[in-house]
Amino acid sequence: MVKVGIVGASGYTGLELVKMLVSHPGFQLTYLATTQGDTMVEILHPSLADVISLPVEKAEVDAVSENCELVFLALPHKASMGFAKGLIEKGIKVVDLSADYRLELDTYEEHYCEHEDKEHLVDSVYALIEYYRGELKTAKLAAGPGCYPTATLLGILPFIPYIDTSTPLFVDAKSGVSGAGKKLSETTHFVTINDNIFAYNPLKHRHAPEIAEKIEKVHGVKMNVNFVPHLIPATRGELVSVYATLKEDIDPLEILKKHYVNDPFIRIRETPVDIKSTAGTHFCDIFAAKNGNALFVSSAIDNLLRGASSQALAAANLMCGYDEGMGLPVIPYMP
Repeated sequence: MVKVGIVGASGYTGLELVKMLVSHPGFQLTYLATTQGDTMVEILHPSLADVISLPVEKAEVDAVSENCELVFLALPHKASMGFAKGLIEKGIKVVDLSADYRLELDTYEEHYCEHEDKEHLVDSVYALIEYYRGELKTAKLAAGPGCYPTATLLGILPFIPYIDTSTPLFVDAKSGVSGAGKKLSETTHFVTINDNIFAYNPLKHRHAPEIAEKIEKVHGVKMNVNFVPHLIPATRGELVSVYATLKEDIDPLEILKKHYVNDPFIRIRETPVDIKSTAGTHFCDIFAAKNGNALFVSSAIDNLLRGASSQALAAANLMCGYDEGMGLPVIPYMP
């Protein structure tokens, strides 16, 4: 059993990690922490009463290194890199769910802030599982992709060789409110989001450069990514629709089936996808169709799981020599 911990256990992604690790056959959850500490996990998350009882401490690098071989960092950007640096130097494997290690230095500093751990940034592996399995098996630091980039990239990457990359890529994305985290704001207030839907940061959201950067990393081409996210009145789930221009005649579904033939957590759908079918699971469902040279690709994931926590767990599995799918959720949550 590999001893693991979670720093940032109070948030939605922290809770999802606890729920998966409680019954994981290869990991033993030995450490939980927040920036405040001084509580129990069943008090922090009442849904865990009679499931697990573990103290939640104030996050300290030395305490993590004494109790863990691997740690998940479910912290905001900037806070994460400050903590990760000390852990990596102590030989602890790190799976970071923030943006701090998922981008090239110039891209990160342009859209976030000055990076405080340039030394280890170059050693991070982008944890988009289907594209970086080999690198993750030897990684000491895994950087979890953003939820929107996960759904977008899994949908569009198979088609990059067949589309006109000189034309813009348009991404229409919709996510449940849990994607905004626990902190209350005017846009996430019940009165605002109930029976409502609206775009936010259209064409300016910082996941756009992440999508563009990873397309270039995988396929070596630069693309103009126009990304518009929307908030929908749902707790969890994410639906992304991507529009592109084909440069040759293809069968979109056959392209997807061939590309992901060996990927058990990618499900190619014959009809348009929906968020309820992936809620509570690690699956990414993808559908694609064309009209002449117009390509439509739609993908659905659980933003808290495939878009964050279960993808982080899959990365940890690979980093520790386990099967990628060990302990990952596969039964849809149907409220």
